Amino acid sequence: MSRLNVVLCWHMHQPYYRQGLTGEYRLPWVYLHGIKDYSDMAAHLEQHPQMRAVVNFVPVLLEQLDDYAQQLTGFLEHGTPMQDGMLNLLAGVTPIPSDEKARLQLIRDCQRCHAPRMIHPYPLFNNLLKMVGSTEDFGMGCAGIGCSLRYLNDQYFLDLLTWYHLVWLGHSLRKPAEVQALFLHKGSFDIQQRRTLLTVMRDCLAGLIPRYRKLYERGQVELSMTPYGHPIIPLLHSFDNMQCASPEAPRPHAKGYPDGDTRSAWHVTHGLTVFEQYFGHKPKGVWLAEGGISEDAVQLLDAHDIAWTASGEGVWRNSYHISGCDGVDVGSKRELFKPRQHGDSQTRMFFRDDGLSDLIGFRYSDWHADDAAQDFVQHLNNIANFLGKEADQHVVSVILDGENAWEYYPENGQYFLDALYEELSSSPHIKTSTFADVSKSVTALPLPKICAGSWVYGSFSTWIGSADKNRGWDYLVAAKVAYDKVIASGKLSASQLTDATQQLAVCEGSDWFWWFGDYNPAGSVSDFEQLYREQLRELYKLLNVDAPAMLDIPLSQGGGNAENAGTMRRNVE
Repeated sequence: MSRLNVVLCWHMHQPYYRQGLTGEYRLPWVYLHGIKDYSDMAAHLEQHPQMRAVVNFVPVLLEQLDDYAQQLTGFLEHGTPMQDGMLNLLAGVTPIPSDEKARLQLIRDCQRCHAPRMIHPYPLFNNLLKMVGSTEDFGMGCAGIGCSLRYLNDQYFLDLLTWYHLVWLGHSLRKPAEVQALFLHKGSFDIQQRRTLLTVMRDCLAGLIPRYRKLYERGQVELSMTPYGHPIIPLLHSFDNMQCASPEAPRPHAKGYPDGDTRSAWHVTHGLTVFEQYFGHKPKGVWLAEGGISEDAVQLLDAHDIAWTASGEGVWRNSYHISGCDGVDVGSKRELFKPRQHGDSQTRMFFRDDGLSDLIGFRYSDWHADDAAQDFVQHLNNIANFLGKEADQHVVSVILDGENAWEYYPENGQYFLDALYEELSSSPHIKTSTFADVSKSVTALPLPKICAGSWVYGSFSTWIGSADKNRGWDYLVAAKVAYDKVIASGKLSASQLTDATQQLAVCEGSDWFWWFGDYNPAGSVSDFEQLYREQLRELYKLLNVDAPAMLDIPLSQGGGNAENAGTMRRNVE
């Protein structure tokens, strides 16, 4: 019987949240997603050994997960303060602030989650927020505080912090008796209980990378990577790469990113070094940041002997259009399920089925888990039946983030993923596989031209082509010009050069540009654009160059609907 190859690829990504190379973490998303999503995603695979998948990691995420584990260990074993404000407050290292502005911000910070799933089901947590008249999602509440915050005692905030971190624990971390006792506790949380919680978090974070490595070593999971700092490599190469999909979009004032080819190669080679350091092998596949591919980006991967990469359905459609493939019915999707090769490149390209991927990212969170899993597998069975005897020479690629969607599912997606993995593993018409394996068994077809773009709309419009985003690129280009001038002067020592180059990589990350724009919520835009300007300032500092005055001016304000922006983010990262 011919079985349809299905590859589920989970992309694990968080940007660099530290201020500079050694400063404090400004946002908590690395460790919060670590204790919730990265832990649960590993647990689901461990519980379903017949299920195969691809798990993609960004090297800057691996480094931050490792660093958080080390910092938590340093506190638990030696009392060393950590470089994360939320964790230091929870641990009692930093005293609860006394001024109302800081207290209000702490209350807001403890609502950074999806309230219907992570606040409202927990009466004690919910009641703590009701005391101050705020039980809505972050960014929506805290408008009318029902009492003066200065009259709340420190224990109120310690309990709020404890509950916030408890609800971020993934389903798999809630099973031990000591964790269940914390959820059942009805009084105030003392230092020992909070220490227990911090220990659970540390053990989880310290074990994440070894768990995924073990899944790889037993042949169940393929581990792939994204270039080191998660840059949009086609845009580093040339702003001309936005032309095919967005010919009318305005460009930055700068003509292009200086010496971008060299920087792209650095992100690939340094990423490979970091990946191998943690996982003990070179990855066969590279998911370029945001699925952003171009002809020159694929050539770069081919030069590094990368077996495969992947992008979105929009890129596939646009590429077929410009390749002049007459007679090809892109609406049937039959052609979507074939790997492609461009020119003489040996790197194979796979393209995401947007409809199937978005069912998981958007729709199924409100379904009964069994119904959702059966519906998903029925779609795949229909494809297998349509392809008939040729099913085993096709690949359905389902690619989405491994973190954000589960916040909207009951029990962090526990029931859905268990049901999905069971259905996929037992289906006689489906073979779950990896991109590396199907690259060996499925014949690739040529793709004469690549219309450069990403998995979002098939273009780069989420990162370039509007006033705020273009301004962000102009800031980055100016910093790169300063970097090049200082490097050419030979004034930096070897260690100074290493630090400056590392900081430049942080500034080149794609996430800054994602958040610039009026369609995003003002709070999130403010967080990211401030940190972006601070990272650029840090680069100038490492170069011993005065930062330009423009870095004192916010480059984007935001103001869009928080829920819609969050939904969009869920789909693509």
